[in-house]
Amino acid sequence: MDQGREVFTVDLLERYATKGRGVITCMAAGNDVIVIGTSKGWIIRHDFGVGDSNDIDLSAGRPGEQSIHRVFVDPGGSHCIATVVGSGGADTFYTHAKWTKPRVLSRLKGLVVNAVAWNRQQITEASTREVILGTENGQLYEIAVDEKDKREKHIKPLFELAELPEAIMGLQMETAIVSNGSRYYVMAVTPTRLYSFTGIGTLETVFASYLNRAVHFMELPGEIPNSDLHFFIKQRRAIHFAWLSGAGIYHGSLNFGAQHSSPNGDQNFVENKALLDYAKLSNGAEVVKPSSMAVSEFHFLLLIGNKVKVVNRISEQIIEELQFDQVSDSSSRGIIGLCSDATAGLFYAYDQNSIFQVSVNDEGRDMWRVYLDMKEYAAALANSRDPLQRDQVYLVQAEAAFSSRDFLRAASFYAKINYILSFEEITLKFISVNEQDALRTFLLRKLDNLSKDDKCQITMISTWATELYLDKINRLLLEDDTALVNRNSEYQSIIKEFRAFLSDCKDVLDEVTTMRLLESYGRVEELVYFASLKEQHEIVIHYYIQQGEAKKALEVLRKPAVPIDLQYKFAPDLITLDAYETVEFWMASNNLNPRKLIPAMMRYSSEPHAKNETHEVIKYLEFCVHHLHNEDPGIHNLLLSLYAKQEDDSSLLRFLQCKFGKGQENGPDFFYDPKYALRLCLKEKRMRACVHIYSMMSMHEEAVALALQIDPELAMAEADKVEDDEDLRKKLWLMVAKHVIEQEKGTKRENIRKAIAFLKETDGLLKIEDILPFFPDFALIDDFKEAICSSLDDYNKQIEQLKQEMNDATHGADNIRNDISALAQRYVVIDRDEDCGVCKRKILAIGGDYRMASGYTAVGSMAPFYVFPCGHAFHSHCLIAHVTRCTNESQAEYILDLQKQLTLLGSEVRRESNGGLTNEVITSISPADKLRSQLDDAVASECPFCCELMICEISLPFIMPEEAQQVASWEIKPQNLGNQRSFSLPV
Repeated sequence: MDQGREVFTVDLLERYATKGRGVITCMAAGNDVIVIGTSKGWIIRHDFGVGDSNDIDLSAGRPGEQSIHRVFVDPGGSHCIATVVGSGGADTFYTHAKWTKPRVLSRLKGLVVNAVAWNRQQITEASTREVILGTENGQLYEIAVDEKDKREKHIKPLFELAELPEAIMGLQMETAIVSNGSRYYVMAVTPTRLYSFTGIGTLETVFASYLNRAVHFMELPGEIPNSDLHFFIKQRRAIHFAWLSGAGIYHGSLNFGAQHSSPNGDQNFVENKALLDYAKLSNGAEVVKPSSMAVSEFHFLLLIGNKVKVVNRISEQIIEELQFDQVSDSSSRGIIGLCSDATAGLFYAYDQNSIFQVSVNDEGRDMWRVYLDMKEYAAALANSRDPLQRDQVYLVQAEAAFSSRDFLRAASFYAKINYILSFEEITLKFISVNEQDALRTFLLRKLDNLSKDDKCQITMISTWATELYLDKINRLLLEDDTALVNRNSEYQSIIKEFRAFLSDCKDVLDEVTTMRLLESYGRVEELVYFASLKEQHEIVIHYYIQQGEAKKALEVLRKPAVPIDLQYKFAPDLITLDAYETVEFWMASNNLNPRKLIPAMMRYSSEPHAKNETHEVIKYLEFCVHHLHNEDPGIHNLLLSLYAKQEDDSSLLRFLQCKFGKGQENGPDFFYDPKYALRLCLKEKRMRACVHIYSMMSMHEEAVALALQIDPELAMAEADKVEDDEDLRKKLWLMVAKHVIEQEKGTKRENIRKAIAFLKETDGLLKIEDILPFFPDFALIDDFKEAICSSLDDYNKQIEQLKQEMNDATHGADNIRNDISALAQRYVVIDRDEDCGVCKRKILAIGGDYRMASGYTAVGSMAPFYVFPCGHAFHSHCLIAHVTRCTNESQAEYILDLQKQLTLLGSEVRRESNGGLTNEVITSISPADKLRSQLDDAVASECPFCCELMICEISLPFIMPEEAQQVASWEIKPQNLGNQRSFSLPV
């Protein structure tokens, strides 16, 4: 116990507290309010919170001497109950802090009240709620008083001790709200027994239930000057209790959350019960029983003789003896009693005249040592205030375990010590006794207790623990030959533990050092496991490939964090190891570049395969080409080369005929190299494929020549593919015809008959005269009579058709010539008042103001003009100016250029006065007329008011940029108002 500062101190609070009203007989306190009872029937209330006091005479109107037997104050200091005894009997009074006169409880007349239990959870300043009173004759009453009513609400008898009628010496009550009402827990003590009552409902129903069942009690026989019951209250809840009995101090904890059923069905909330024998307080001297008691959190304050002994509730040792400074007239009797103020956390002692205050100074500061001495380590840790105290608790536990050779348990406690013992000292302890397992346990526990900031120490300890694990694994392998196959062996268990350790410490272990350790101990599997934790995927994949476990290697490659370059790096090994799984993995991957897999696929393709074996590379390449729409020439070339090496060329032909670029604008039909494909197919003797490639490369002669070596039907099909070059098509068919005629081996007449049949297959492209040179010179013409006659008939029909076409052309030319003549005589009649659409002047006006447009001839004295079928008429120079202004820039320049050329040419060729042209002009048109015609087409091809030119003017603004000055002239400018007067008009 810390001797530097006392736990309990005594101070004189009031020397003459009775104010001449007799001597103090009893006292109670609550919430800094003290109420004392005197021998002359007065109660004196001291309110130290407000510094006020008042006296109330309870003996008024009562004959003889009156004395206050007991006084009780609620925890809030508002309600007070006092019992007066005298020659006239006993009376019980109630008074409130706000009252000046007490209220006698007439129904309790003649009853001596020894104890009161307040409802601490529900009591208020205005109402006592349920209060239990205990009397001298063993009866319990319920009373409730509201301050505003100035009288009690009710007084009900609750229970009476019938089996052993004894005085009720102490009462305490605790309540709790539960789902189905209020639960009451009541304790009452007599000189020899402690009774407990519990139930749900009202107090009346709870005690009524004990009429049919036995009351739970604890009996401790023995004489005691003043049996008493105390609850220690913390935050308005009872934590533990103490009963001052004849046999000793019976005490324990109160746990209202637990429900331990007693044999008679009661719910017992008492735990950790103990009995403090008074003999422990006498130190071998005569046992003197306390006359009064008070309870703190960890101590009992016992009034023995004229001293208060403070006893630790846990260790049951006296820690202090309190002395009181009494006056001579009071010292003869000494201290009368003790009381406590649970709300203020203070204790009081009193003699006949004085009141002493007992203050508590951090009574729990040394409780950790008390619990430690009692080997209650959990409680010692709970009461430790700083790391040094906790270290001492851990040290005691560790030393005890080490002494009993429980090294693993000792390691756990040593790991929690941070200050009073160094890391080196602890590790040397285990090394000295050669306890590697305990040392490893200590290191692991130490890691758990280190903060994240101790990075260097964490790395060092983790590395040491790794080596200890590896040493343990090797020792187990040497000790047990079956460790590898026995799944339940310690070896398998330590392997799992070691892997869990590596997983937990992967971020703090040095990667290089740890891998070297694992490698030096030959733990390849753990090395791979650690490499996977550190995302060293290359090491992991390489290990799995060495073990022939392609699926596991592919699982590693599937992880999102694995670099894609590793997939290309290990592709050759993986496809060789398990082609099916590797290709399936490739097909499931979305981010692979097939071109980078070509080396792996070529390595796989170079190895021999069974005939009925699925070629996995071809499967993958087909997936790339058909599903991924890959356009890489390398991929297409590789697939083509693999097709070419197959015995069946059907796949190769389908591939060559497939148009992979179909649908792409300006894209190729195929992506492989046709020259490479041709060389490959020639090398592998895939002639049909060569024919297709020749044809695709527009080398039709070579295609037909090669096809004739394979199948004449194929050659015919190839020859028929040429559609846009009739001469080439005919040449190809002649090649086929020559081959067919030369290959026939039958009689001459049969050869001729077959040749004639072949001519029919050409759909008229070849004639009999085309194939005659292929027959021998000595062939008889009679054999070709029918074919020659048929050919001559065809020629005759063609001649007749040409004659008809010539006649039709001549007739058409005549019609055109007549139309031109009619067009030259066309005219329009206009009114003499017709206006120009641009200048609004008369079209037929005669005057010098109208200048002849460049390149035009005046009609008499009138200016040239245009008239359109819609009726609009324009002077030629007005129309040219209007169209030039409204059309686009390039068209305007074109019109002006034509005008310039006409001006330069002059007026060599003039229009006739009526505007018509002679036949001579038609046959021979001059350059000026040609330019004039072009100008007419440019400006007069359509009416400018009815055609597209007018529609385009919709987008033009109403006010053109060149009209800005004219717009500004219309602007209204404000006048100078400086000289004008202003008048305010009344509203």
